[in-house]
Amino acid sequence: MRAFLALDLPDDVADGLDRLSGRLTPGRPVPPEDMHLTLAFFANAGLDALEELHMALELAQPPRLCLSIHGADVFGTDPPRSLHVRVTGPGLMDYQRRIAAMARRAGLALPHRRFVPHITLVRFSPRISPEDMARVGRFLAAHGDFAWPAFVPPAVALYQSTLGADGPRYDLLDRYPLFGMP
Repeated sequence: MRAFLALDLPDDVADGLDRLSGRLTPGRPVPPEDMHLTLAFFANAGLDALEELHMALELAQPPRLCLSIHGADVFGTDPPRSLHVRVTGPGLMDYQRRIAAMARRAGLALPHRRFVPHITLVRFSPRISPEDMARVGRFLAAHGDFAWPAFVPPAVALYQSTLGADGPRYDLLDRYPLFGMP
């Protein structure tokens, strides 16, 4: 099954990001309830490996994370695949490495790509028109420096991802609370 581990967002952050993405007309916006920060993606996760990861996450000491959003950008160039905001915070990269190590010990394969902490806001069709490309460019010119003050993610969650014609559907498998601000 397709699955991923992600940091959940507080409702006010997801609602604010939804308002931001609502200013861009092309593309398919991510609903606020589906916004998250992916820490590890598993294209083909077996149930035994997910159970092993679940046990490791239940025993792990949760980190103290305080994150901020700084800037909007796109992945892909011709055409862009998605619009996202960048996320930073002390301890985030270390926590992602811990998560990846736990996943590998559980027998889960991870993609070989650099971790770029982000929250996806809009997904674009592979056939984006020149007019829509111009709209994306104007959006980035106006909102590329978007910022959100520090926030505390409430939990890391394990989701199953099912691809459909209208985009992915996420089903919660389990949630692991995190500590608040230090």
